[in-house]
Amino acid sequence: MTLPPLAERMRPRTLDEFAGQRHLVGPEAVLRKAVRSGNLPSMLFWGPPGVGKTTLARLIALETGRHCISLSAIQSGVKEIRQSLEEAQKLQDDGETPPILFIDEIHRFHKGQQDALLGAVEKGTVVLIGATTENPSFEVNNALLSRCQVYILEPLSREDLLGMVDRVLQTDVRLSKLSIHIQEEDALLGISGGDGRKLYNTLELVTQDAVEGDTLILTNELVMAKVQSRIAQFDKGGELHYDIISAFIKSIRGSDPNAAVYYLARMIQGGQDPLFIARRLIISAAEDIGLANPNALLLANAAFDSAHKIGWPEARIVLSEVTIYLACSPKSNAAYQAIDKAIQSVRKTGDQPVPLHLRNAATGLMKQMGYGKDYQYSHDFPGHFVPQDYLPDSIRSSVFYQPARNPAEEKYRQFLANNWAGKYDY
Repeated sequence: MTLPPLAERMRPRTLDEFAGQRHLVGPEAVLRKAVRSGNLPSMLFWGPPGVGKTTLARLIALETGRHCISLSAIQSGVKEIRQSLEEAQKLQDDGETPPILFIDEIHRFHKGQQDALLGAVEKGTVVLIGATTENPSFEVNNALLSRCQVYILEPLSREDLLGMVDRVLQTDVRLSKLSIHIQEEDALLGISGGDGRKLYNTLELVTQDAVEGDTLILTNELVMAKVQSRIAQFDKGGELHYDIISAFIKSIRGSDPNAAVYYLARMIQGGQDPLFIARRLIISAAEDIGLANPNALLLANAAFDSAHKIGWPEARIVLSEVTIYLACSPKSNAAYQAIDKAIQSVRKTGDQPVPLHLRNAATGLMKQMGYGKDYQYSHDFPGHFVPQDYLPDSIRSSVFYQPARNPAEEKYRQFLANNWAGKYDY
């Protein structure tokens, strides 16, 4: 008898068997409480592959006793959406609880397809659960996003993965009949990279030739020897998705155009969406190059527009040009660090009052209260600059932006040092 794949055989049947995501399904966590109460919001599960998005949706349906209608955004269109919503309405007309409509890879639906869901979600005809590996803020339209709770699923921890291995060896219909001893675990867990499906696939690959009664000792060397021959091709669906994009961005950050173009080629050959790549170039231009070369952001945005207009295969030329340009540009993460420091300050100090002289005196009462009083208009002064306080009093001398050491930002440093001598440390 041919067995289903290990990942399918080991799919949890209850929330208690579910590995990881304790912040969502722990004893007093938000989704556990929602399941207990039966009051389910429509929701989006955002996280990398293999962390349980599909499984969690199925378990929620099972434990709440709701019918579950499943769609894949890759294979479905507006017609399938409407058919599913009609099915949901019929179930509700028959007196059943509104079913769960699970949509895998919901980010692949275009705006029209997402809009087709709005009415049913708003009326409660269905409880929508969408799964996505992409940031919903970019990939889900605002109308649908505003009607859903977004829950972030994290990569599985080392402890989560080891627990899954123990459960496999004790309960799986095949592997429990083998004598498997894990002498070294680093390779097995490292290849998995927080992905439960990849863990199961790796374990199944390593043990595929063993038969009942065999003794198998898993070492790092054995695992790597078995796996390396099978991991050569980029898989946009999950296996190497995050490894490749990580290497791509780090090669740009490290100013190695050869490596960056190589990983770009891996993504192109794997059929990756050109707009996915272009978005990462925009982020890299702002995060890693920033004010050392502001033109980088303009070119990255132009690459996105061009890729959107022309698509594959010609988009490869545009993406290659901008990848090389970014890799060869001077680097600065000063703007990135500045906003993170400012956010930390806001979190620490709260909503500090805006100085009166900077406030907008929109009414006579506001003028009487001193709004806008003593504000000095910069353009009335030589050089279009006058020193005055802009930050709230409690953080008056805080410095969030520190120019990096590159020719462009050295000019900014000199400008700031000249104008703000004695106030800010530049």
